[in-house]
Amino acid sequence: MELFLSRIKPHPSPQASLEQYTVSEAIAAKVLYLAAYSNGDIIGKTVSDLGCGTGRFALTAAYLGAKSVVGVDIDKVAINIASENSKRAALKANVQWVVGDVNVITGSFDTVLQNPPFGVQKLTADRKFLKKALEIGKVVYSIHHHPRMDNQLMKRLKSNHGSLLQVGASPFIEKFIEKHHGVIKAVYAMLMTIPRMFDFHTKMRHNFIVDLYVIKKSG
Repeated sequence: MELFLSRIKPHPSPQASLEQYTVSEAIAAKVLYLAAYSNGDIIGKTVSDLGCGTGRFALTAAYLGAKSVVGVDIDKVAINIASENSKRAALKANVQWVVGDVNVITGSFDTVLQNPPFGVQKLTADRKFLKKALEIGKVVYSIHHHPRMDNQLMKRLKSNHGSLLQVGASPFIEKFIEKHHGVIKAVYAMLMTIPRMFDFHTKMRHNFIVDLYVIKKSG
């Protein structure tokens, strides 16, 4: 799966204002493996990737056997590259691409996958994505910034390379999810590494903790 992900072309000029950090092959593979093989939420399912970027989640879901996939992103450049990626992967017929704000998506999907903005540049930027995901999806896999600096957890993740460690939910995110008729089934901490991308980055590589929320629509 990571080999397939490595062939997906990233964004050539990501924007800091949109927090366009490409999710790593390792993180994407963990999320898709959990969704597809542990929980049965990809194969034969209808899937949406909100804030799809160049299509890592969307295309891998199609590759793994999703019934149909819709990827949406506000950045036309990202969508154009996602379309090129789908052609190269011979998955053009399996995935539809939409240029626009996430609120343009309507309907119902079995599964929503998303790596929304963390809200570093714009506070609570991830909330719009969560709200829409819970509106259209039966099950949601959503990546969020870990709510605090946790050195002990960082050490555990580094010593257990590639692991998913179950952790508690952020009270703020949990409250928001409950308000929008969702139930958190699990939260997994993961170690994410990004290269230096923008002028304000001071390190060549930056390690930080992200949390994967697995959410089901209540009722």
